[in-house]
Amino acid sequence: MKTIPDQIADIKEKLPDFTPTPPGLKAQVSCHDLKARLDWGEPALTIVDVRDFESFDKSRITGAAPMPMDELVERAKASLEPVRDIYIYGETDEQTAEAANLLRAAGFRKVAELKGGIPAWKAIDGPIDGAIEHGNPGPDAYNVFARLQHHAKAQKINK
Repeated sequence: MKTIPDQIADIKEKLPDFTPTPPGLKAQVSCHDLKARLDWGEPALTIVDVRDFESFDKSRITGAAPMPMDELVERAKASLEPVRDIYIYGETDEQTAEAANLLRAAGFRKVAELKGGIPAWKAIDGPIDGAIEHGNPGPDAYNVFARLQHHAKAQKINK
């Protein structure tokens, strides 16, 4: 006769595994794949933007790390583990592929090329940050007096 722990172990082996798992990492992914992974809530990934700093400041995927092409390998080696899941995007799919190949050659094993970049990410309403996305407040944004003057002028015009 089996002991109770043995009986429980036998039953567990017969039960299907209903444990949900996040989408796996592939060499090339769509924005839907990345969004599904983020929606899953799994923090064990890094999003890398290889465009220049000016482009990064204007518009970027929320949470992306800036690592321009000319500094990519050095920055990645200094801040990322070689087994970390990395989603990478650039200005074009060609730039993205080049950057991914540089990381793979440098020993990073889990690199996914995000196809379509920022335009594709925006098309699926993925979260975006940057000056263009949230508007540049302008030089008088924090000048209360200038804002009140502007408001008073706008009120006179609208009457």
